[in-house]
Amino acid sequence: MERSPIVGRLANGRRTQKIGLAPGSLIFLGDQKSDSVTISVFDYSAEKISEYTPTAVPDLKSLVEPGTTSWMNVTGLHDVETIRNIGEIFHLHPLTQEDILNTGQRPKVEIFDNYIFVVLRMISFDPGRNELVSEQVSIILGKTFVLTFQERDGDVFNFVRSRIRAGKTRIRSLGNDYLAYALMDAVVDHYFVVLEQIGEVIESLEEDLIATVTETTLQSIHRLKREAILLRRSIWPLREAIGLLEREETNLISLETHLYLRDLYDHTIQVMETVETYRDIIAGMLDLYLSGMSNRMNEVMKVLTIFATIFIPLTFVAGVYGMNFKFMPELEWVHGYAAVWCVMIMIAGGLIFYFKRKRWF
Repeated sequence: MERSPIVGRLANGRRTQKIGLAPGSLIFLGDQKSDSVTISVFDYSAEKISEYTPTAVPDLKSLVEPGTTSWMNVTGLHDVETIRNIGEIFHLHPLTQEDILNTGQRPKVEIFDNYIFVVLRMISFDPGRNELVSEQVSIILGKTFVLTFQERDGDVFNFVRSRIRAGKTRIRSLGNDYLAYALMDAVVDHYFVVLEQIGEVIESLEEDLIATVTETTLQSIHRLKREAILLRRSIWPLREAIGLLEREETNLISLETHLYLRDLYDHTIQVMETVETYRDIIAGMLDLYLSGMSNRMNEVMKVLTIFATIFIPLTFVAGVYGMNFKFMPELEWVHGYAAVWCVMIMIAGGLIFYFKRKRWF
């Protein structure tokens, strides 16, 4: 994929922003995560359901009609023309289209006259690498449609699709505002799955930290700390966004759906509290690692000190009788060598006995 000269990636992994362009300029900011742009459509009511993949974007015009709920999911954001065409069909503001293409958006809610724009982070956990995989999901709630935009194949919406296909379910009888709620709820509920996986990693790392302290353990702690920060950055603004959506009075959201949004807000609070708890645990693990390293250093220094304390008097005795002065009386003594050895052994033995009594080793 050809890159624009003003679009790139900083060394620390953050994407650069567009510089010098007018607001609403459509440029894809991010990595291409799918081979092509695909669109899947659910058009349903309480009595019937249609599920298909349109061959062209203009075919979506026929779905904008009262009486049914139309959910159009767009996978792949690298084709700017496709996003522009969809924006023209559904009368999306240029700034909304710009935010859809900028995959580094923070979670937020923007309310327009004819639609509501929601940005979330869909997060999954890679157990092989112990890393979080984050993806932007944009949801647009209109009067007769719901649009979702995601970066790649694979999402957390399969349960929503199954409920739509099931027949006589709440999601089939309620409107498109409830569908938008169900999609947001699926993203937030998946956070609990991710938190459970991170909790298992934390428990395993704590056991390793207690058993042994290595450089690899420190790297794992720092990596886990970065993932916790990423999770917090994805959830903290989402809590504010859902709170705004729950409080806002708009004809696009019914009173009944407001009750469900209140429950969704409670879920985000629970997730946020769990993330903060994990951050405290990880910070404590870092302190535990430093304490472990300090204790290991103290043990090494204690052993070296004990050996030095034992050999200092022995070195003194050996130095005295190594001077070889002519008139040293012990030099001519037949049993002088054996006597010095006995003295040195008694000194070393006495010090070892003393250290054991003190339980220094």
